[in-house]
Amino acid sequence: MNKKRNTVEFEVSGERALFSDPVTRVGGEKTSYYVPTYEALKGILASVYWKPTITWIIDAVRVMNPIQTASEGIRTKNYNGGNDLSIYTYLKDVKYQVCAHFVRNENRPELFHDYAGNNEHKHHNIARRMIERGGRRDVFLGTRECHGDVKPCVFGEGGGAYDGIGEFALGYMFHGFTYADEAIREAEKGHMSVRFHHVVMHEGIIKFPSPEEIPGEDKRILHEMLIKPFGKEYENFIGLEELSDEEVGE
Repeated sequence: MNKKRNTVEFEVSGERALFSDPVTRVGGEKTSYYVPTYEALKGILASVYWKPTITWIIDAVRVMNPIQTASEGIRTKNYNGGNDLSIYTYLKDVKYQVCAHFVRNENRPELFHDYAGNNEHKHHNIARRMIERGGRRDVFLGTRECHGDVKPCVFGEGGGAYDGIGEFALGYMFHGFTYADEAIREAEKGHMSVRFHHVVMHEGIIKFPSPEEIPGEDKRILHEMLIKPFGKEYENFIGLEELSDEEVGE
């Protein structure tokens, strides 16, 4: 697999995961997809290292353990203030290898200085260091009750449960959301949209199309959305100069 600039590789594992299929959530119950979605993996990376300066692109995921499910009764609150018993179907004993890279967020011109010069290299160093530490924040595998552990790996190394098995079609699945600050196409700017795609696993590996490669018929505009500004004049700004030498990598 060809690795792109600013690539990171890591393994994420956990006792259970719930990458919920939106179709099953209408009645209050949740059933996991058999594999993680692009958006779920992007969320894991955001827990490891996130800045508005960069956009994470998930290139591929490798399923290392056999796909197993387990159902569990969950007591949830209903609209009347009482409780309902819902059935959640989790994946259990999951382990994945992930290959991803980041690019500059072109919708953040106020933060271009945070990517210029050697800063791009610093972002890459910080991201790899955070992977070694298991992430800056807690990692969840789809939902909060499914905790995950992150560590470095070399994508493709080691034996996987689906090595030697050819193509396996997993159907039409949720890909992710395109938020206004990451929108590239003009029709999507100023909006939040949702993406879907046909997923095929080959020898345990799923290669993801980037958001821009998803055709228009597999996208839906949800609603208008403004871009939240960042900068020194705003309270939510944290620049590289405010990070410690250890975090920056100097």
